[in-house]
Amino acid sequence: MKLTEHFKHGLTSPICLTWELTYACNLACVHCLSSSGRRDPRELDTAECRSVIDELQRMQVFYVNIGGGEPTVRPDFFELVDYAVDHRVGVKFSTNGVRIDRDRARRLAGSDYVDVQISLDGATAEVNDAVRGPGSYTTALRAMDHLAQAGFGEFKISVVMTRHNIAQLDEFAALADHYGAQLRLTRMRPSGRGADTWDTLHPRPDDQLRLYEWLVAHGEKVLTGDSFFHLNALGETPLPGLNLCGAGRVVCLIDPIGDVYACPFAIHEQFLAGNVRTAGFGAVWRESEMFASLRTPGSGGTCSSCAAYDACQGGCMAAKFFTGLPLDGPDPECVKGHGATALATADRSAAPRPAGDHSHKGPVRGRPVALGLPTLRTGPVDRYCDENPLAGTGPR
Repeated sequence: MKLTEHFKHGLTSPICLTWELTYACNLACVHCLSSSGRRDPRELDTAECRSVIDELQRMQVFYVNIGGGEPTVRPDFFELVDYAVDHRVGVKFSTNGVRIDRDRARRLAGSDYVDVQISLDGATAEVNDAVRGPGSYTTALRAMDHLAQAGFGEFKISVVMTRHNIAQLDEFAALADHYGAQLRLTRMRPSGRGADTWDTLHPRPDDQLRLYEWLVAHGEKVLTGDSFFHLNALGETPLPGLNLCGAGRVVCLIDPIGDVYACPFAIHEQFLAGNVRTAGFGAVWRESEMFASLRTPGSGGTCSSCAAYDACQGGCMAAKFFTGLPLDGPDPECVKGHGATALATADRSAAPRPAGDHSHKGPVRGRPVALGLPTLRTGPVDRYCDENPLAGTGPR
């Protein structure tokens, strides 16, 4: 049996998991998969987060991919990173760079088992800031400057591919080379706020072909997180990766309040497996009926009759779900055109909506990103549901 066939039945522990520590964020990216902005007052506290890390250590989880929101605005963020490393749980965290100053960059460079991903969705400010907000390009490059100067090594530049930045692939690669970093490309899903912007941002068929050909030519130096296995149907050369949907099998998501979902891109009650406060993460992973159903191999549905099915495995579960397509149907970005045909006849108005909108209520999108880094107060944090995601911090 092939290794990927074993993975389809699930592992005793996830290879890695995504953990969103907070929904608080100083940005309001138009494609944010978790509709982040404001804190949820029910966030796991420091002690509860430590308990989760203890359990991940017992389960021998290789690493945890921490995101948000902007995880670094949590007052205990770096404390939790240190705790995870001390307990032999590797940490990879994604950040827009707002709190990566020189001192923190040096501290991170001296840590074992820590990797940093700087989010950047345009190789130029014009393309990036249209998605992530005015000033976010400058903030990201400043953080990369600090990491490079601190000798961090091969940090990651993480890019969500859209129809507006695929033409910049070579520029992204050059930027990574300039910083001694590694490029990481991920697929845009119609999750969170991305459900409302997917139609205008997701790559079109010509863009998909351009991306596939570029990855075939340059993929040995680029990470993709197995995001683009649906593109394998375009040619005879497969892209590196597992070539399967790992939801509930090898990956999952813990959200800020401890809910466990099968996939970081499928935040919806249909994919809710349990809560770490109720049962503990290990019990959810091993005993969830939701995960058990995903680990039962299916027939492939209507896609199984397609000659390209072995190459693409039917595509992304979350992309189908949030565009109103059946889970056993074609991916909406099916390179054979079956997804476009299905979308043309689907009732998009009845498509499920992602759970939980934490977006800012104020005019955040029109404001430039604050470049002054906050420092922590010694007193208690302000209201966790405060409109300001940097509540509890003050300017230098």
